Amino acid sequence: MQLPADDLKPILTRLRRANGHLASVIRMLEEGAECEDALTQLAAVDKAISRSGYALVATGLQHCLRTEGPDNVDQEKLERLFLALA
Repeated sequence: MQLPADDLKPILTRLRRANGHLASVIRMLEEGAECEDALTQLAAVDKAISRSGYALVATGLQHCLRTEGPDNVDQEKLERLFLALA
């Protein structure tokens, strides 16, 4: 399923921000930053990516409910998508 661009915009914004933070972590390590500082930033990147994944699943579910109705949502597929993020 493809989602409308308007639905994807906030997810893409979050992922771009996470990408920028990851680049900062890489730069920190290359420049000899303290491990603790880099790990703190890396944890923030990890959380941002995870939240993006959950937002993508939630947005997809909302889209399916709007376009196909609640009786046509594949519950097994939805469960697999959520578990893929675990």
